[in-house]
Amino acid sequence: MSLSASDHELVVEELGREPTPAESALFENLWSEHCAYRSSRPLLSAFESEGEQVIVGPGDDAAVVEVPTASDSDPVYVTMGIESHNHPSYVDPFDGAATGVGGIVRDTLSMGAYPIALADSLYFGDFADDHSKYLFEGVVEGISHYGNCIGVPTVTGSVDFHPEYEGNPLVNVACVGLLDPDRLVTAEAQRPGNKLVLVGNATGRDGLGGASFASEDLDEDAETEDRPAVQVGDPYAEKLLIEANEVLLDEDLIESARDLGAAGLGGASSELVAKGGLGADIELDRVHQREPNMTGLEILLAESQERMCYEVRPENTERVAEIAERFDLGCSVIGDVTDERYRCTFEGDTIVDVDAEFLGEGAPMNDLPATEPDLRTRSLPTSPPDVDEAFEAVVASPTTASKRWVYRQYDHEVGTRTALGPGHDAAVVALDEVIAEASVSGRGSSEPVGLAISSGADPNWTSAAPYEGARAIALENATNLAAVGATPLAAVDCLNGGNPEKPDVYGGFTAIVDGLAEMCETLSVPVVGGNVSLYNDSPSGPIPPTPTLAMVGTRPGLDAPTTKLDPSGELLLLGIESEPALGGSVYLQEFGGSDRFPEIPSDPTAVLETIARTALDDSTRAVHDVSHGGLAVSLAEMVTDEVGLDAEVPIHSADLGVAGALFDETPGRVLVQTTDPESVRQRAADGCSVTTIGSPTDDGRLTIEAGSASLEYAAAEIGALRSTITDALE
Repeated sequence: MSLSASDHELVVEELGREPTPAESALFENLWSEHCAYRSSRPLLSAFESEGEQVIVGPGDDAAVVEVPTASDSDPVYVTMGIESHNHPSYVDPFDGAATGVGGIVRDTLSMGAYPIALADSLYFGDFADDHSKYLFEGVVEGISHYGNCIGVPTVTGSVDFHPEYEGNPLVNVACVGLLDPDRLVTAEAQRPGNKLVLVGNATGRDGLGGASFASEDLDEDAETEDRPAVQVGDPYAEKLLIEANEVLLDEDLIESARDLGAAGLGGASSELVAKGGLGADIELDRVHQREPNMTGLEILLAESQERMCYEVRPENTERVAEIAERFDLGCSVIGDVTDERYRCTFEGDTIVDVDAEFLGEGAPMNDLPATEPDLRTRSLPTSPPDVDEAFEAVVASPTTASKRWVYRQYDHEVGTRTALGPGHDAAVVALDEVIAEASVSGRGSSEPVGLAISSGADPNWTSAAPYEGARAIALENATNLAAVGATPLAAVDCLNGGNPEKPDVYGGFTAIVDGLAEMCETLSVPVVGGNVSLYNDSPSGPIPPTPTLAMVGTRPGLDAPTTKLDPSGELLLLGIESEPALGGSVYLQEFGGSDRFPEIPSDPTAVLETIARTALDDSTRAVHDVSHGGLAVSLAEMVTDEVGLDAEVPIHSADLGVAGALFDETPGRVLVQTTDPESVRQRAADGCSVTTIGSPTDDGRLTIEAGSASLEYAAAEIGALRSTITDALE
């Protein structure tokens, strides 16, 4: 760990002397891209983060938003956070992914909330590659092990495969927490004279330099050379920390809190006091340790997991220690909040003496050149496949195939809140006794509030057209919420890119920021927090610009429609009507060629409102969005062994023909099965197309007529096609 020459010069100018080795390492980590967002912060003002529902926006460990409830109900908050653990998951997929879960859960704890749901969005190289499968298996095992052990359900997410993740997978994990307003705490130190208390696991040498490691390209030898930078998780200690945190909140013992993540104790403690415009005196010798002969620098920067830094009034420190002991957790009173500088001593020597605000905000921002992304033109496969070959390849693609192998490893029902879990367009979890007004639901009575959660991105879309692809990702997540009858409340993003010092890479990253921000603002969805992960570059090249979005919304009641066909009701295609295009599609991923990205209306809000109202209607039997893989995949996913479908798909493009009809991935569309199709047509907003697609059958077969083409598959045959991942890994 070492400061660059230009950063070293700034530090010397500020301090008026040479930095100590500990100061130099602390600045190097806290001024890294991972912590300081030196290349991305100038772009993030594009996001609208305010709204009546926003209680705490960007800048804290997690965001806080208010849930709409009945007027005579007490207010209820939910927290939202998302983080990446990309480089660690390449070096050590199990521990890298597991500690990503642990970190985002502790971000939730530090706001005073109880974690109630996780969502994981995962991106890997070509599924046919053995190393990609190794990373995939390890990451899923790490997420499932940690989440299952701490008792927080993983309820939704996404998995994508793309060859440009070959040398650098992405692991993005979001967490939602439930919060009583009286228990809200922040990461802003409150008052000089209060104590800083470290609670949780003992500090070891794991994770040293993790923030710095996450801010540079992966080398060929990263799996061996960078292993010490990866943290090692202990989910059982995290579960104890979750419960201890609840008791500390119940007894009003916490003034402010920050979890120990990037840059360890140095990062958490300095950021805590800097946000309050204060300082600290910390004695590193007091930190409880699990390894002998640790240096002050190691204690300061180790990223050992399952640790929290609390600001506590002096008279409450003994009680905090008693509660920690009750939960078999370590506890150290490590120092004091002051109104002066940030100082750390070790064995009687001062090894850090800096201004906390300069440590956190002093990093200069990068002014990097950006090249406009090249947009693709139409160049379809020279030897287009026949319709059966295309259907089978797209349905069996690892990106669109069943992800049941993944989510069956997760305990998505722990906590008994999950009303609709993995395998659907969005998850729905219950918010205890939170009640919505009858007028909110429009269904005649007050009902419990369901919180809907969607998370994901699509690297094919943002590779084809970064700006339009990012707009589509925002629309797709909002469509997932609408498909279960939910209205968006807020979102958090995880913006992943390659090396920003390359103008073409930074140009693509700039485009996804602008596209995501523009569509979220159009849909009135505040982006209340997030994470940036750059330098996702390796000898195999940069990753596609990947803007993962985790969006939550609310709906009256918990009985959301599923994605499976019912024996009764007509199937309609409802939503945006646009000229078909195949840019960014799985079809072109499988067969080659290029095309423009589908055009999306400037404001699809009315279409989403129509979809959400329809999903809430008593006549609605099933709803499923149309996106990845197009109409062909959505239809295939709806049939069951008991209920089949006779479908007729209209051709809207002479140039693209059947391929455009079946494999166009324009978002903002859903398939709706309803027993009252006329009512759906009458209520559709302007610009919302309604097309009859077909009717259910009792033979468990999918029959599709599209122009002169005809397809017929039994549900069992479709299931076999969609089992690509399961067949390869079991």
